Amino acid sequence: MSEQETKLMKKIADRKAVVSIVGLGYVGLPLALTFAESGFQVLGLDIDAEKVKKIAHRESYIGHIKSSRLKDAASLFSAATDFSLAQEADAILICVPTPLTKHRDPDLSFVEGTLQALLPHLRVGQLLSLESTTYPGTTEEVIRPPIEAKGLTIGQDFFLVYSPEREDPANPNFTTKTIPKVLGGSTASCARVGRELYSQVIDQVVIVSSTQAAELTKLLENIYRAVNIGLVNELKVVADSMGLDIHEVIRAAATKPFGFTPFYPGPGLGGHCIPIDPYYLTWKARAYGHNTRFIELAGDVNCRMPNYVVDKIASSLNQKAKPLKGSKVLLLGMAYKKNVEDMRESPSLEILRLLLDAGALVDYSDPHIPVLPRTRRSSFELKSVALTPEALQSYDAVALLTDHEAFSHDLILKHSPLLIDTRGVFQTGPTVTKA
Repeated sequence: MSEQETKLMKKIADRKAVVSIVGLGYVGLPLALTFAESGFQVLGLDIDAEKVKKIAHRESYIGHIKSSRLKDAASLFSAATDFSLAQEADAILICVPTPLTKHRDPDLSFVEGTLQALLPHLRVGQLLSLESTTYPGTTEEVIRPPIEAKGLTIGQDFFLVYSPEREDPANPNFTTKTIPKVLGGSTASCARVGRELYSQVIDQVVIVSSTQAAELTKLLENIYRAVNIGLVNELKVVADSMGLDIHEVIRAAATKPFGFTPFYPGPGLGGHCIPIDPYYLTWKARAYGHNTRFIELAGDVNCRMPNYVVDKIASSLNQKAKPLKGSKVLLLGMAYKKNVEDMRESPSLEILRLLLDAGALVDYSDPHIPVLPRTRRSSFELKSVALTPEALQSYDAVALLTDHEAFSHDLILKHSPLLIDTRGVFQTGPTVTKA
C-alpha cells in the first residue's frame, strides 16, 4: 500500500476527506446530499449557475428531493461553477450526462469537457470516480490517459474508479444509501480506496474485477429492461390485433411463482438510461466485429411505439367520424415516468410532435410540469391545462401517456369523450381504447 493510499484511506475513514460532486442533476444532487448527511464536507460543481444559486438558497430543483434536505445539509454542502476549486477535493465524482448523437452513437462530450476542466486542478492524493453510464473501456481509454499525461501515477499517487449510478427518481422503496453500489478500479489499490469512500455512505459496495466490468454491468442492467420492454411492447401490438388486453395477460402470467418477471408496455421508452444505454454497447461491440441484432431490434420496437400511439389515436377518432387533422387532443403526462418532472427522452414529446405534424390541436396536462421546458431536441410553447370536467369534455380525444398518481382516474374516465390508455390503467369500455 503506497503512502498516498494510506493517507487518503485514513482521511476518508475519519470523514475528513472533501468530496466534490461534478454535475448536480438527478444523480449528482442526491449523491451530494447523501455524503453531506454522512458527515462529509461536500463541494458541488456545475456549469449551470441557476442550480448553484438554488443550492445557495437551499431550494431544491428536483421534485422528489425536499428543500429541507438542503437546509439540513447547509453547513456541509456548498456549490460553485468554478472548477479550480476541485484542487481542494480529496475525492471527485463525475455525474454528467452521456447522451447519444443524432446517429445513435455515444456522445461523451460532457464527460470529456468535464475532464478537461478538471485536469489543471488534479493533484497527488486524489480519487476520481466516473459515475456516468458509458461503454466498456471509457475509464481506461478516455479518462486515464490524460491523467497519466499530467504526471500522476494511477494506483500510486492518484486513484481512478468507475462506479455507475443506479438512481431511480421518486422510487419510495430505495434511496442512494440503500441501493448497492458496483465499483471497479483501474488497479487493486484504486478499488480499495473507492470501496473505502463509498462504504462510508452506502450500505453495500460490490467490487468487480475492473472498470470495464463495472461499465458493462450498468449496461446489462438497462439493456435487460430495454429488451424485455421491447418484447411486451411488440406483444401489445399483436394482442391488440387479436382483441386481447396485454395487461390482463401479463397479470395472469405474473402469478407464476418462478421463471417469469413481469414487464409492462407503454407509449415508448424515456429517461436517461434505458432508451440510450443499449446503443453504447452496440457501438462498442462493432469495434470487436459483433452485431448486437437482438438488442437493436428491441430498440427499434421501442422507438416505434410513439407512432403506434398516434395511429391508435387517429383510428379511434376515425371511428367517431373525426379526422386527426383539426381534432383537439389532450395528452396526460409529459414526464417519462410517473410522479416525476423528468422529461429526458420522454416518448410523450415525440407523440406531441407527431400529432402537431399531423395537424391536430394539442394540449397537455401534467401536474409536475407546469410549462414545457426547452430540451436538446424540442421546444414547445405550451402550458399545462388544469383537469376539470369542462376541460376534459372540450377535447375530441384524451390520451393517458404517464400515469401520475395525482391524476384523478374517476374524473378522467367520467368526462373524457374518447380516452386512449397507453398504461393499462382503465378497463376497456365504450369510451376507452387501449394503446
